[in-house]
Amino acid sequence: MTAELTADELCQLLDLTPNATCGSVRVTFTSPLAIAPGGLPAPFADGRPLGSALYFLVTPQAPAPLHRIRNDQLYHYYLGDSLEVFLLHGDGSSERVVVGPALRGGQRVQLHIPGATFHTARVMGEGRWFLGGSTEWPGVIPADVEIGDLAEMARNHPDVAAEVRAIAASARQAARDEDGPR
Repeated sequence: MTAELTADELCQLLDLTPNATCGSVRVTFTSPLAIAPGGLPAPFADGRPLGSALYFLVTPQAPAPLHRIRNDQLYHYYLGDSLEVFLLHGDGSSERVVVGPALRGGQRVQLHIPGATFHTARVMGEGRWFLGGSTEWPGVIPADVEIGDLAEMARNHPDVAAEVRAIAASARQAARDEDGPR
């Protein structure tokens, strides 16, 4: 059945909307319980929900651009093609991890992304779409999200600079295609 689904259908069925960090997204849970101000160290000292969760859909036209979230995240594979994720650690090291169903091929169905780690991702395989989830703790608020500076990341992570630039270029090209000729 999933082979028959299109990205547009998934967006309709799951009520996903375009998002600056993850293709298309729908927040599915934000804990009604909160950690009080002062209950966590900086940068969360002003208080946060205990946790949050969302669906996200990545396509070739809408990859996950370079960004970071202050909070720890756990990506979950649900349906579709695999997702190639590049983690750019603060110490200058980088890591390429594939989230997807091919466990015998070394793919993972979950990926922990440490808080404040810049990352970007693109669809692999047939390249149609990746449907996943992300859970975060403490829960995310808009102030926790930062879009990355591509030039700075390329300088600090030359081993994956070409891949990071290629993902950003595919997002720019998709935006131009969507706008049409001028």
